[in-house]
Amino acid sequence: MDVVTGAVSRLILKLGDLLISEYKLQKGVKDEIMFLRPELQSMEGALEEIAKVPSDQLDAQDKIWASEVRELSYDIEDSIDTFVVRCGGSGPEPAPARLLGMKDFVVRSLDLLTRFNVRRRVAADVRDIKRRVVEVCERRERYKIDGGVAAKPASVDPRLLAHYTKATELVGIDDRRDELIKILTDWDGVSKQQRGKTVSIVGFGGLGKTTLANLVYEKLREQFDCWAFVSVSQTPNMRKLLGGMLYKLGGKNINEEALDEMQLIDEVRKFLQTKRYCVVIDDVWDISVWKMIRCALPADGIGGYIIITTTRILKVAEEAGGTYQLKPLCLESSSKLLYRRIFGYEEKYECPDAHLIEISDRILKKCAGVPLAIITVASLLAIKGRDQMEWLEVYNSIGTGLEDGLDVENMRKILSYSYYDLPPHLRPCLLYLSVFPEDYGIDKVRLIWMWTAEGLVQCEKKGKSLFDRGESYFNELINRSLIQPVYDMHDSTIESCRVHDMVLDLIRSLSSDENFVTILDNVRNISPSKKVRRLSLQNVEDHGTPWASMMNTQQVRSAVAFSSASSLMPALGSFRVLRVLDLKSCYIPQGFDLNKCIENLFRLRYLGLGKIYVRQLPEEIGSLRFLQTLDVVGSNIYSLPSTVIQLSGLMCLGIDQNTRVPNGIGSLTSLEELSTLYICDSTDIAEELCHLTELRVLDIFCQTEWNDTLEKSLVASLCKLQKISSLSIRIQSGGACNLDAWVEAPQHIRKLKLHDCWFSTLPDWMNPSSLLHLSLLWISVRELQQDELNALGMLPALRYLYLKVDHENLKIPRRFVIGAGSFPCMVGCRLLGFVGTLVFQHGAMARLTSLAFTLHASDVREVANSDGSFDLGLGNMALLQDIVVYLRSKGANEQEVEEVRAALRHAADTHQNRPILDILG
Repeated sequence: MDVVTGAVSRLILKLGDLLISEYKLQKGVKDEIMFLRPELQSMEGALEEIAKVPSDQLDAQDKIWASEVRELSYDIEDSIDTFVVRCGGSGPEPAPARLLGMKDFVVRSLDLLTRFNVRRRVAADVRDIKRRVVEVCERRERYKIDGGVAAKPASVDPRLLAHYTKATELVGIDDRRDELIKILTDWDGVSKQQRGKTVSIVGFGGLGKTTLANLVYEKLREQFDCWAFVSVSQTPNMRKLLGGMLYKLGGKNINEEALDEMQLIDEVRKFLQTKRYCVVIDDVWDISVWKMIRCALPADGIGGYIIITTTRILKVAEEAGGTYQLKPLCLESSSKLLYRRIFGYEEKYECPDAHLIEISDRILKKCAGVPLAIITVASLLAIKGRDQMEWLEVYNSIGTGLEDGLDVENMRKILSYSYYDLPPHLRPCLLYLSVFPEDYGIDKVRLIWMWTAEGLVQCEKKGKSLFDRGESYFNELINRSLIQPVYDMHDSTIESCRVHDMVLDLIRSLSSDENFVTILDNVRNISPSKKVRRLSLQNVEDHGTPWASMMNTQQVRSAVAFSSASSLMPALGSFRVLRVLDLKSCYIPQGFDLNKCIENLFRLRYLGLGKIYVRQLPEEIGSLRFLQTLDVVGSNIYSLPSTVIQLSGLMCLGIDQNTRVPNGIGSLTSLEELSTLYICDSTDIAEELCHLTELRVLDIFCQTEWNDTLEKSLVASLCKLQKISSLSIRIQSGGACNLDAWVEAPQHIRKLKLHDCWFSTLPDWMNPSSLLHLSLLWISVRELQQDELNALGMLPALRYLYLKVDHENLKIPRRFVIGAGSFPCMVGCRLLGFVGTLVFQHGAMARLTSLAFTLHASDVREVANSDGSFDLGLGNMALLQDIVVYLRSKGANEQEVEEVRAALRHAADTHQNRPILDILG
């Protein structure tokens, strides 16, 4: 019912805007709107109370009433939006005919007549709406209930960032991992003809099957010639699955669309026939799917193999062979997992408050050892504080029956409590995730702009960025363990998310009940009478079936496709209230008319296009005056039409790095994200950047001859973009790019990547007091001093550093020391171009996992001990996993170079973490 509450809230705001805006409504219409507002506000209060109750506990009449209000509020909002789009405001009074050309006069007269007709229509609509509201109110005599819900923006829970991996890699899982490894590697009693082992991990959803399989896979895979981890899901695309498996194994990257399934199976078999391979087939639901995959994995090859499968279905596991039943956690392990997630302890797994021990034991008994349930409930308890009554409230709301059996319905009750505990504004955002398929990596930026286009993100404070508000929604869903974060490989910031199968199962069920998202695939049947509000095409095979004619699609607000879009394109003309059109994850058929696709979609706020067979967007794109996001990355469009500069409300523009933008881009003053801006033959574009003062994300690709004019224009613009949080500049042109004139730091910068751009020395603004939030830095400095390196080492949030100096060309043999306590958050580091040695003291880069640096063999003498050995301090960084050394041999003889190589190998071999060492040069 939360969806209804949100829809009514938006509707009340729109009615208010309609009253104060000068649309010249007909006499009496404003009075009727003023009647509607308090009625809807009373409904909203009642709905807020209903939304607090799980749907299975609601009275049937309440459900019916809320459903009526939901559909009514959607229809009212559609009517208001139609009026705003068609009427477009009152505008100026018409000029006398003698002052206008005859053609202009006729056009203007027709426009005024159209507006008059629209106003008459909205008057009729408002009267009809009033009648329907009165009817709904009469069905429910008492619905006015006081109350409200306050929501606060959230940042990512620091306990999550520190413990997410540990929380999902289950407490007590090491014993299970070792047991499985022993099963897979014990060849006693196995004939030489049986060259492989298969283990099928089976158990209830959320027990940690995938986590266990991944741990075993990571431990064993490097003993084999090739390996792959493949996720299957309930409705797999077998061609993509087989093609992806071949690519992950190290085979050729083929176009799976050009081959049938048998040809792909043959390709995989041929590749594996002479190799030892290790494969994980994760989340198998169907025996027939497993049999097809098994055909691609040869059992008679000469190399041997290990196959691990995970499934929830015992029959599938038995068919695959080597069944390993994964049991729930014992009470002791469950307690450890619960307390660590709540209180954040590393070693101590005890409840610090005696009065909470009894209730926590009762909660754990209901969770029945299911890790996902424990983590979910722990996330709830962590935000409740240490109040016994609040913990008891969580316990009482979980549901009953887990003591007797473990099934999907009981787990839904546990997970659904997390859903009903969400503030109303977050619930539709979570339900919106059901538009995405299983196991889909959902890009954070894409999702937030889709939420925004749907009106699900509301700003309470004037001047507050809608994206920032949406990001706080995203972070809060992560904090509550309802979505799983996926981290950037460089600086470990969250770039996307996934939805656990159990959570997806829950939100799909809730979404269906609320008529929020309609999923069209080869499994689900759609009722032709139901109004479709949001449509998701998943694994739809085009057999010429006109599905659109079988459904009520005129009210579709979002259309998202993940399979063939050929059946969707003809239907788009009927989607008159469409706000989101996302075709990025599908191939758009050749020959379709993009102009016809968008010419009637006046309300469109989000347009995402994937691979299309046109070189340019139509000029009509400029008529989409409500458009907020235009994302055509991957479409290979040569240039944007000049009419794009008419999109004054555009906030996000995503284009390929070689797509040209028109002059006048500086008029898009609402832009918050622009990537990638292509500068190729003019400095005008760089000059216009200074007008885009709302930019948070900017990616520039420069492919023109570098000159002083371009440099001055670019630097002048950069100094004015003070809201920038992510900036990337790549130079691919003649001439030297020097940014010394850039003297003012963006206060909110988090990511700064400057490829082939040079500073003579480290800028003064690159210091800890100016760059409090900087997490990624990619920079080139001609000459660096020790104190400047020390300053970088004090940046409090820096997690990834690419630092290139020009000391080799300048012949500056300077020794540098990475001091104790420096770079405290660093996880990845590249230090290139140094001539003197780099020494890492104890306590430096305490979290570093990946390191690359330049080393001159001739310079090692200066740090060598009396016996000729040397120590750069690599052993002082305990978490190192991989080391790359760019070894320069100039100035050293062959023996000295080999001694340096041997010393580096010895340092890696004796390191407590045994990092992978790669010596280049």
